[in-house]
Amino acid sequence: MGPMATHVITGAGSGIGAAVTRRLHARGDELVLHARDAARAKELAAAFPGARTLVGDLADPDKLSWAFSHQSLPDRVDSLLHIAGVVELGGVGDLTPKSWHHQLNVNLIAPAELTRHFLPQLRAARGHVVFVNSGAGLHASAGWSGYAASKHGLKALADALRQEEHANGVRVTSVYPGRTASPMQAKVHQQEGKEYDPEKWIDPESVATTILMALDLPRDAEVHDLSVRPGR
Repeated sequence: MGPMATHVITGAGSGIGAAVTRRLHARGDELVLHARDAARAKELAAAFPGARTLVGDLADPDKLSWAFSHQSLPDRVDSLLHIAGVVELGGVGDLTPKSWHHQLNVNLIAPAELTRHFLPQLRAARGHVVFVNSGAGLHASAGWSGYAASKHGLKALADALRQEEHANGVRVTSVYPGRTASPMQAKVHQQEGKEYDPEKWIDPESVATTILMALDLPRDAEVHDLSVRPGR
């Protein structure tokens, strides 16, 4: 990434997304932070002075195009970082269509729609698309069918996009973190009925380090898939 690169980031408000945003903000890069609504956008703008915000509900990807048409999009995008995500555990016999739709919309369809919108800017900048996936995007476990399906789909999206955009100079990276200390992980433990101890899991800053490594890699190389697992 060159000086004053512009990054569009989802999930900037917590966990891995917040860690990545803090690092990019500290080094003076231009940030465009996605928010689900105006109130969240105001919070992000206050937390990261100088950052721009972009409002649209990832849970309703059909309306993202309309929402963006009423806002100013960046002319240049050096990276598009898909970090937002949702999880709802449950067996196949228990998950409702509403649960399936919510996870597929936020975790898969919305990233595809955001990517479609920003591809012209990414092509012009020879930019980078990063999909923060999950270990569940590689291996599905009992009780994780909806989430794992959305993340397996996200891997397919990234793999296809990489082949489609290679000739345009757009790099595509999938990062597969294991359990990471974050509000999402606290929710997972609550759904599992287990006590949550953040010290047992990956620090979001460690995952942020791997993401920035992929972004800052010289143009002669590209990280396709990167798995990050708890080290303790």
